[in-house]
Amino acid sequence: MKDMLKGKVALVTGASRGIGKAIALGLAENGAAVAVNYSSSESSALEVAEIIRKNGGKAEIFKARVNEEAEVEEMFSAVEKKLGPVDILVNNAGITKDNLLMRMKTEEWDMVIDVNLKGAFLCTRRALKGMMKNRYGKIINISSVVGFSGNAGQFNYSATKAGVIGMTKSAALECASRGIRVNAVAPGFIETDMTASISDDMKAAYMEKIPLKSLGKPEDIANAVIYLASPLSDYMTGQTLHLNGGMYL
Repeated sequence: MKDMLKGKVALVTGASRGIGKAIALGLAENGAAVAVNYSSSESSALEVAEIIRKNGGKAEIFKARVNEEAEVEEMFSAVEKKLGPVDILVNNAGITKDNLLMRMKTEEWDMVIDVNLKGAFLCTRRALKGMMKNRYGKIINISSVVGFSGNAGQFNYSATKAGVIGMTKSAALECASRGIRVNAVAPGFIETDMTASISDDMKAAYMEKIPLKSLGKPEDIANAVIYLASPLSDYMTGQTLHLNGGMYL
């Protein structure tokens, strides 16, 4: 089944590291040509693309801030020119600006909303131009367990990840008649650069909440995205796959 995405073009936002990197590598491994989006670290994006090419795949890097409409338009146009129309969009790019609600600055709220929600909106809307015409598309949005459970200190982030689920369901309803499936993945506590800086005590506290008693790996999320991007999930739309080790049921 390693070629089940052969002939497809996938755009992964925030693909230079962590979960986005694993998703880009996984989609390429299954035959897709991958557009690796990044906003600042060109060297990391180039590294992802080089890994894909060394493994016999096809990849190009594209710089764009997903919350900037003009940059999103430029990115999609460049992807279409270099790789072809986008068949698979993975809205993975996101940021955190954690703070307790009473201390949260308006700028911290605005920045997270702007990237996590507006970014997904702009990329989805632009992707639909080609998908509607081709009567085919797979859109996978990366949400989070905290979009369902909430989390102290993440009022803004939790709001955006819950919002992503609402966007997923609404887009699924609007696009189904054109053969476009829209689904989401909600990761739990995943081993990434972001979680590596958390103290051992904090990790132990999180582990107490996870029935499987282990952290997830970026590849766990990538495998779910591959499934949603493939023909194996063609009868699924508007749904969320929860990968959290039982942290939220």
